[in-house]
Amino acid sequence: MADSTYSYSFVDNKNDEGGNFSEGQKPKRVKKPHPVRNTFLILAAIALLAVCDMACVVTKEDEYTLIKRFGRVERVVSTSGLTFKIPFIETETKLDREVLLFDLRESDVITLDKKTMVADSYVLWRIVDPRLYVQTLNSRSEAESRLNTIVYNSLKNVISSMNQLDVISGRGGVLDAAIMENIGDALSRYGIELVSVETKHLDLPDDNKNAVYERMISERNNIAATFTAQGASEAKKIRNQTDNEIAIMLSQAKAEAEKTVAAGEAEYMRIIAKAYADEKRSDFYTFVRALDAAKVMMQGQDKTLILPPDSPIAQIFGTIE
Repeated sequence: MADSTYSYSFVDNKNDEGGNFSEGQKPKRVKKPHPVRNTFLILAAIALLAVCDMACVVTKEDEYTLIKRFGRVERVVSTSGLTFKIPFIETETKLDREVLLFDLRESDVITLDKKTMVADSYVLWRIVDPRLYVQTLNSRSEAESRLNTIVYNSLKNVISSMNQLDVISGRGGVLDAAIMENIGDALSRYGIELVSVETKHLDLPDDNKNAVYERMISERNNIAATFTAQGASEAKKIRNQTDNEIAIMLSQAKAEAEKTVAAGEAEYMRIIAKAYADEKRSDFYTFVRALDAAKVMMQGQDKTLILPPDSPIAQIFGTIE
């Protein structure tokens, strides 16, 4: 049976050199391609490849693939790899499976003590229920709009229940945790999970920031002056009390010293009196004391001691045999 994709033709009776064929030689049948049939086969192959390509769905690691049939979600592919769909009947929609970032606009909030502050925050979120997500939200922009509304309302409610100083001191994570707790599971009805709320910037408005800073500095200076005055008063009390205690201790020490000296002198006199109790020792003691007195009067050089006969010292020296 002849090949249907080719046509055949016969060469003439001439050989390759332009002469006639010799006896016994037959004309050759040459097979030529059929242009119409080949074109059809090529188009059919291209169409088949296109249909196969339309039937194949590639899901990446960081995305969901939703297979829809006439607009209705038929199935959700959450694992990476190759899946298939029915061409022309089923369509595919891709959704992000990674954690997404949404930056909220700066907004003014009022604290419990009626102070205005400027808050700038961002939100980390992700899709956990793709089917519910596409049923309740049409696009990512609508999801971010819902996030903006819910997070801002929670931020406003939390800050409005706190004083300004508490808001400032809670910037280390306490404020963000309170906002997360206030939101709760409000986003679960959209198939969204809120990973975290982070505050980038929380400050005073520019128009009254300087005035507030000056007032805070003045208040801190007043507090510092009060503490300084209290410290000086306490220091003066401590110094006075210490001086009084030192004066009392010195007075007591001097009194004890006087008592000790008096007791020593009394003991000294007792010992002297006992030592010179007899007449010979008494005369010797009187003589020694007279010499001491004469020594004091004759200090210096070339001194001469002249005593009248009735002088006690002369009488002592006169009694010496």
